[in-house]
Amino acid sequence: MPNKLNVSMLEKAQDSLAAAKGVFVINYHGLTVKETQGLRRALSEAGAHMKVYKNNIVRIALANANLPEIQHLEGTCAYVFYENDPVDAAKVIKEQSEKLKKIEWIGALADGEALDAEGAKAYAELASRDELVAKLTYVLASPLSGIASVCAGPARGLATALDAVVEQKNAA
Repeated sequence: MPNKLNVSMLEKAQDSLAAAKGVFVINYHGLTVKETQGLRRALSEAGAHMKVYKNNIVRIALANANLPEIQHLEGTCAYVFYENDPVDAAKVIKEQSEKLKKIEWIGALADGEALDAEGAKAYAELASRDELVAKLTYVLASPLSGIASVCAGPARGLATALDAVVEQKNAA
């Protein structure tokens, strides 16, 4: 008969997987409580949350959800579930790992595919949704501003010519 605590943890892990678009797996060995709280707070601001489950429980939850298995689930793993943009969560993990020097990437589950550590890290190098929207806006607005400038050219030329005529008459 399974342990009630493990059954409860499995249900929570399944709920977390169902509610999230994906998950990053990190090794958080050596983090102090204060550092862990800071990491959780930063992830929360990015629309993600960190949970710690037994690795075997997560393997079972992945299998029950018909999701691919994440390799190398060993040691002290923390699971970062994100609801919105994976890039924002990945950037927070990268920033914290560079700052604390204690966090290692293990893998991820994104877009229905299991990724290794390098694949998970690659998300942190991508532009965020907001950055992409800003670039798209710039690209779309550039031709429009050029057209507006060309259309305003004749009017600007006429105004300059009329101004020159007025100055010439005032000088005489």
